[in-house]
Amino acid sequence: MELTIKIVQPHDWTEIGRGSLANWKTLGYIPYDDLDDWEGALLTRSISRTVEYAYDDFCISLMAKELHHDVDSQKYMNRSQNWKNLFSPTQASLLSTGDNTLDTGFVGFLQPRLANGTFAYQDPASCSPLLDFGSCSLDYGGGETYEGSSWLYTFFVPQDMASLIHSVGGPEVFVSRLLYFHTSGLLDMGNEQAFLPIYQFHYAGRPGLSTYFAHYYIPSQFNTTLGGIPGNDDSGATGSFTALAMMGLWPVAGQNVYLITPPFFREVRVKNNQSGKRATIRCYNFDSKYKNIYIQSARLNGEPWGKNWITHKFWIEGGTLELVLGEKESKWGTREEDLPPSSSTTEKS
Repeated sequence: MELTIKIVQPHDWTEIGRGSLANWKTLGYIPYDDLDDWEGALLTRSISRTVEYAYDDFCISLMAKELHHDVDSQKYMNRSQNWKNLFSPTQASLLSTGDNTLDTGFVGFLQPRLANGTFAYQDPASCSPLLDFGSCSLDYGGGETYEGSSWLYTFFVPQDMASLIHSVGGPEVFVSRLLYFHTSGLLDMGNEQAFLPIYQFHYAGRPGLSTYFAHYYIPSQFNTTLGGIPGNDDSGATGSFTALAMMGLWPVAGQNVYLITPPFFREVRVKNNQSGKRATIRCYNFDSKYKNIYIQSARLNGEPWGKNWITHKFWIEGGTLELVLGEKESKWGTREEDLPPSSSTTEKS
C-alpha cells in the first residue's frame, strides 16, 4: 500500500497546526507581508514560524526515511534548510545602554523578509530582556518572533548546526557569540526556547561550556526557594528541564540524540519498564560541591566513548556510561568526529 505524506492547513492554526503553507512551499519562508487570508490567520511571528517550520519538515523527513519514502524524505529535508532564507549575513546587533550604543561585534541574524525577497527589519535584541521585553506575543502586531528575540531564534537550527556555525563565522565565533548571549542579559530562562542554547556548545566542540552553564542556571535560577523557577512551570517545562539537566543527558527533541553532561549526582539509574533493562550513568571523582564538573574521559559498557552525545538505544537496551570528572575542561568530546550530527555533514558522509 502506497502512503503519501500530505500537510493540510487547519482553519484556525493559531491553536494547532501550521498556516501560510502556500507561501512556505513557494517562497521557502513566511513573509513579513503575509497575505494569507485563511480563516484564523495571524500575520505575525514570521521569523520564529520559519525556523520552526524548517525543523518540523526535518522531523517529517526523518519519519519518511524510516518509512522508506525516499522522495518525500528528500523533499522535506530540502525544506529543512529554509531557515537560511531569513538569514541576513550582514545584519549587525547594536545594544542601547543608557545614552550609549554598544556594538556587540556579531553579524548575521534572522530578519523578516518581504514576499518580493527584500529584507525588512526587526532589532535582533527586540523581545529580549534588554529591549521591549514581553512585546512579542500571540496577537496581531506581536512582532516577528514569539516570546524571544532574533538573537535567540538565530540559534534554532538543531537540524543543521554545522551550517549555522559556518554561517556565523566558524566554531570560535559561534562559541564567543553563544557566550555573549548567555552573559549579556539577552537570554530569558523563563521560556522553553532558552533551554537548548545551554547545550549548543556541544556542536562547536566545547561540551564543557554546556556543563558550565547547566551548573550556572542550576541553582542560580532553578532552586528550592519560593522564587525557584524563572517565569512559570508552563505545563511542566521548567521542571522537566531541571530533571533532565540534572540527569546529564539532554534530549534534542525530535532526534535520536542526547547531549552528554555530567549528572548532578554520583550515579543515576533509569529502568526501562518495557524492556526491563537499566541504564546507568556513573561519575568518578564526583564531589558534592561541584568543583569537578568537566568530563575528562568516558566509557560506555567498558569501551572508550569519545562522542559528546549518545542515542536512545542507551535507554532501550540499558548499559553503563562511566564519566571521569575533573576541575578543568579537557579534550573529551571536542574532535569533529565527536560532535552531534548535522544534516549537511550527515548527507556528505
